[in-house]
Amino acid sequence: MGTHGTISPHPTDGKWISLPEFREAPVTQQSKKREVETASSLNERLGLSFSNFSLLTAALTHRSYANEHLDGTEDNERLEYLGDAVLDFIVAEWSYRHFPEQSEGILTKIRAYLVQNHRLAGFARKIDLGGALRLGRGEKSTGGNHRESMLGSAFEALLGALFLDAGYEKARTFILPFIEPLRDTLLDEINDPKSQVQEKVQAEKLGALIYRVTASSGPDHAKTYEVEVEINGVAMGRGSGSSKSAAEREAAREALKKI
Repeated sequence: MGTHGTISPHPTDGKWISLPEFREAPVTQQSKKREVETASSLNERLGLSFSNFSLLTAALTHRSYANEHLDGTEDNERLEYLGDAVLDFIVAEWSYRHFPEQSEGILTKIRAYLVQNHRLAGFARKIDLGGALRLGRGEKSTGGNHRESMLGSAFEALLGALFLDAGYEKARTFILPFIEPLRDTLLDEINDPKSQVQEKVQAEKLGALIYRVTASSGPDHAKTYEVEVEINGVAMGRGSGSSKSAAEREAAREALKKI
């Protein structure tokens, strides 16, 4: 895919700043054989410029790996805790500056939308962070480096490590390319009933969220779809519409009344 980056004006002084360019690791016979990307390779590929490699290594280390290597290896849970707080502050500041007309309640929703774990996992996938995670044998054998919860946590840990290594501005510059592309659709997204349902389900750990088409009728050019939304195996809402997405939104609106 080559390199890609964006240019964004600084929110306070109007100057233009270069945002980091992320490069995918080249696929070679050697890289196919290597199970885990090294911290130094990730550092170079993402242009992170870590000066303290122990922080980056810790950010990439899952507890399961540390438990199997009783040599003082630090896992990423403390860095995840720090990264979570840093991320909240960066997103809160960004939201405040970019949506001056919005109330505190809307800004809170924007922040909650942007820091959802599944969204952080998506950010992690964009930079292939899972390929650099150090996992224990059990986690590795069950595909832990593809699991949303693990990817989201590792992304926060990486942000926490960046903050400790180079400070707030470095962490902020790293995260901006991920959230800037979402700016134009944010207000529509946070008011979307499906987004609201997903936010509640994740925040309250209610279980798996599934939308299921239960029926469709009419000719191909004018179909009507019936959709049911389940939370942890329990039907919570039904809706119909001229498209699957419209029916899902109606089902989500009904589910919101019951959650």
